[in-house]
Amino acid sequence: MDVVRLKAGREKALLRGHPWIYSGAVGDTEIGESGLTPGNTVKIEDASGEFLAWGAYSPESQIRIRVWSRNINDVIDKNFLNNRLSRAVELRKGIIEPSSTSAYRLVHAESDGLPGFIVDRYGDVLVLQCLSCGAEFWRNTLATSLVEITGCERIYERSDADVRSLEGLSPRRGPIIGGDEFDHLIIREEELEFFVDIRKGHKTGFYLDQRLNRSLVRKLAAGKMVLDCFSYTGGFSVSALHGGAERVVSVESSTEALELHRKNLELNSCSKDLNQLLQGDVFKVLRTLRDKGDRFDLIILDPPKFAPTAAHAQRAARGYKDINLLALKLLDSNGLLITFSCSGGIDEALFQKILAGAALDADVDAKILSRLQPGPDHPVALNFPEGSYLKGFLIQV
Repeated sequence: MDVVRLKAGREKALLRGHPWIYSGAVGDTEIGESGLTPGNTVKIEDASGEFLAWGAYSPESQIRIRVWSRNINDVIDKNFLNNRLSRAVELRKGIIEPSSTSAYRLVHAESDGLPGFIVDRYGDVLVLQCLSCGAEFWRNTLATSLVEITGCERIYERSDADVRSLEGLSPRRGPIIGGDEFDHLIIREEELEFFVDIRKGHKTGFYLDQRLNRSLVRKLAAGKMVLDCFSYTGGFSVSALHGGAERVVSVESSTEALELHRKNLELNSCSKDLNQLLQGDVFKVLRTLRDKGDRFDLIILDPPKFAPTAAHAQRAARGYKDINLLALKLLDSNGLLITFSCSGGIDEALFQKILAGAALDADVDAKILSRLQPGPDHPVALNFPEGSYLKGFLIQV
């Protein structure tokens, strides 16, 4: 049995329920036969030798240990993982109405007690991500258990996120179970349908965390001139058109995403004449629109991650301020801005401060109408605020 003892006084966060132990908190170690291999389960003790938790060891990450359990009687094995997966699946059964969507997050990592392990469901296909050494160590067991618990017989892996490098893991993508028949899937979201490319698309193929916010756009878009920035495959654009938008301008840099965007317009019988697609850098396009004097009633900003960690926050803050400043200048009086940050290094308070600075520089009076977040299939453990990565605001000027 490998034992890791924390330095004196460094167990406080763990005792408060936080699931991460950073490298600076690690003190002495007793190495058993396993030799502290990546992902192996270790016993965590305080400086006096008292048991604290069981966790997965990651020798290269600043997050040195991710906690599995604080129960000394637990054994981290297939049965333990089955129980955690079953609880996650049962939770979704209680909060997801099958008639409303065929795609949702099935397992949300630490917040479901499975650190670094993510599973998204697209109909009868599961897409998983192993983003930590512990999830990587138990990958095959977790995949087999998912088939047993859900009945889904096709699993595709998208363990190609950049954060794997922080764990010393190489990217990996491809089928795990069910052969290689994973062409574009079609998912349903209320009365809309979308093509999803789980092989090459962002994240696991689609932004499932924006489902409720796409519904909000449908409700707000009637009769409005809409600008959808970082439009990806058209989730917000199609929602706006379906909600009765007068016209939608969509801005996206990816050729592949725009091609799928066009297919999603056709799939939902949206008029191409009402949706102008602009390929290019959003910052540059916004400046061009500003210089032309274009105006919009509703603008959506859903940029990629600018700050993966707090160390990147200062540089990312400038990017968020610039893009929101440009958007605010393009809004008509009483116009609406729906703006998001998915950066873990930018919390909600800092994001609001950035937006306040942008509004001041844009010389507009702006107020928050509502705060936006993912749906309940992306739960956040109270003792793990880092799980609340997506934050957004509905703002009126």
